[in-house]
Amino acid sequence: MDYVVGLDVGGTTMKGGLVTRDGRVTALEGRPTGREEGPQAVVEAVRAYSGELAELGTSRFGAPPAGIGLAVPGIVTESTAVYSANIGWRDVPASEFVPEGIPTRLGHDVQTGGLAESVLGAGREADDFLFLPIGTGIAGAVIIKGEPYGGARGWGGEIGHAPVWPTGEKCACGQIGCLETYASASAVARRFETRTGRTATAKEVVSLAAAGDEAAAQVFGEAIEALSISLATYVLLLDPSLIVLGGGLGEAGRALSDPLEEQLAGRLAFREPPPLRQADLGMRAGMLGAALLGWRAAGVYDAGRGWSLDVLRSGPVS
Repeated sequence: MDYVVGLDVGGTTMKGGLVTRDGRVTALEGRPTGREEGPQAVVEAVRAYSGELAELGTSRFGAPPAGIGLAVPGIVTESTAVYSANIGWRDVPASEFVPEGIPTRLGHDVQTGGLAESVLGAGREADDFLFLPIGTGIAGAVIIKGEPYGGARGWGGEIGHAPVWPTGEKCACGQIGCLETYASASAVARRFETRTGRTATAKEVVSLAAAGDEAAAQVFGEAIEALSISLATYVLLLDPSLIVLGGGLGEAGRALSDPLEEQLAGRLAFREPPPLRQADLGMRAGMLGAALLGWRAAGVYDAGRGWSLDVLRSGPVS
């Protein structure tokens, strides 16, 4: 049975699994990245985990994986992790992340998640859309003709650092008034605590706003306003058929999408906004997208067709 290793490398944890040619997910597990020990320790942790998964697959299926796909943060080419501010590595070739001799392909973490939503999830029937995970930070995957578009240098989709208020708060990137400073899940929680002295997660702030808490409503309202400004620009430039919302705050559902769609409509004078839809794959998007990259590394470009979304959502099998 053909299978690949898919591995999603985050700032603190890795999620990996074995994915067969017919879309069955097995051995879905997580591991710490060990970022606190330095960038080389993360590279070694990824290599050890990918090797562990390859050995498990060889034991289970009687052969090594056909390929390995890795979703990693930062600036990425198919063969090199160029730079990650989050982890600290520079110019790490794909071969250093995996056992020797297995075809491997790297992908930007958000773009890889967008690929999964395009092939398997909420964007299956849309050729052109924006995948927007709203989590600790904000980045987007611009999907054109079903594929992530990274632009000339692979930076396409970095909507989180588009300025929404040029005289606003300073962003960690050094710019002023970035979208991420107002609308990421971490920003919503931080700005609520700054105003009230109370700690709450972004999801809790959304619930408090719905219950009538004035400070929560103000913070969440400013996040919605910032998102609507950025998305209006995106819609007017690229005319997507769909916007797919993911990440922790994206899972707020209609509490997020209804006011966002209303404000977005108000910023588009001569057209209706595209529909907003919640992502289908949740926290699995990166790993499943990495598995698709693994199949592409093995020369299989039609992987994902006919895979059952229910199986992909339900958990590992066998």
